[in-house]
Amino acid sequence: PRPEPNREARVYVWNLPWRTSWQDLKDHFRTVGEVVYADVMTDRRTGRSKGCGIVEFADKENVQKAIDTMFDTMLGDRRISVREDRQPEFGRGGGDRDRPPPRRDSGDDRPPRRDNTDNP
Repeated sequence: PRPEPNREARVYVWNLPWRTSWQDLKDHFRTVGEVVYADVMTDRRTGRSKGCGIVEFADKENVQKAIDTMFDTMLGDRRISVREDRQPEFGRGGGDRDRPPPRRDSGDDRPPRRDNTDNP
């Protein structure tokens, strides 16, 4: 099994060509440092790429290096964008199996509305 993800060592990449595989993404970022994980997000129903992905490095120091050197580089026929990954893991890959159920607010737990008639 894969060890726990190191979120501090991850970048989020978007504007990926639709045919990009996790291996393509990993290979593209190897020039930055050792890549321990790469994934391309896919729609759960269709299996089609969402055009974005995650790259995790062995060292968190490579995150800024990746942002500085890989932002606006060409991958296939597209210029990719890169930022620090700050998204929670819930729902990754287009599925909701890890996402907690949505909260259903009925509005009943809100404090009573104040009336302005009490103001002088």
